[in-house]
Amino acid sequence: MVLAHPSEPKVIEGILNKASWMWLHFNAVNPMARSVLADLPGFPEEAGEALTETEYNVDLDTADEVVWGSLPAFGEGMVEDDQEICAWHFAMRERLLLTSRRLPVPLLGIVYRALNRNNIPRDAAGVVDLALRDFTVAVRKQLASLDDQLDAAEDGLLVTTRSPDLGHLGSIVGKVRRRATELRRVVVPIDRALHEEDLDMPEWADDELLDPGRQQVHAVLDDLFALQDRARSLQDELSANQGEETNRRLYIVSVATTLMLPATFVTGFFGMNTGGMFLSQGAWGTVDAGLICCIIMAITFLFMKYARLL
Repeated sequence: MVLAHPSEPKVIEGILNKASWMWLHFNAVNPMARSVLADLPGFPEEAGEALTETEYNVDLDTADEVVWGSLPAFGEGMVEDDQEICAWHFAMRERLLLTSRRLPVPLLGIVYRALNRNNIPRDAAGVVDLALRDFTVAVRKQLASLDDQLDAAEDGLLVTTRSPDLGHLGSIVGKVRRRATELRRVVVPIDRALHEEDLDMPEWADDELLDPGRQQVHAVLDDLFALQDRARSLQDELSANQGEETNRRLYIVSVATTLMLPATFVTGFFGMNTGGMFLSQGAWGTVDAGLICCIIMAITFLFMKYARLL
């Protein structure tokens, strides 16, 4: 239903006196829509300001049987993990719901299409609850996708013994942790707003929005914290494996350097251009010097084995 003059008091009063409820959605980019939302009869001035808000901010307020605020949603995107976070705004009485947005919000379209004769909330708060429920479902789907990526990284970590693949696994874990942090920055403010002590929610909104919303957000936070703990543990294990690989390589270099040290001394000694050099005469001097190097290297190797350095 489209209102020709929604700013007229008699129109708002007519809606509020109906037995059913009504949902009006506005594109806040439109100047005419902003002028209507800025002066809504029967709504506090703060509610109009929330509907025309330009900055992203999760908030929930109430006064005189009116509830208003801003909630997050996922923007348009081909890949769920890369969808940006946007906000949609609402103000409602028991029989009237006003929503606005500046960017496309697919979530509101999904909620609108979900409304049918068999699935119509009893009041406006039910629509907000349905939108919040669909958002938490979308978040949990992303968490499940991120968890699958951690499964693949963990499987690769169990079978990988060399560092080239470890670097690839590290990028997977890093992307998961970054997306989980982004989701946490969105969900935690919702939980904080729903648990605000000073929030005096009307009874009709308390039953339809507050209690179900707390349960949904709490379930998402449980999954989110579990994912972050797992990603952190996997990152620690990956770092430990990379440290072990680095130590192994340094150990090999150190052993090779130690074994070659006597040979380096021998070649340096025979490289001196001084008179009366040992083994400088004869056809087998170079062979003899090579044998001396090998013997000293073997003695060094046996000493390191005896000293349990290998």
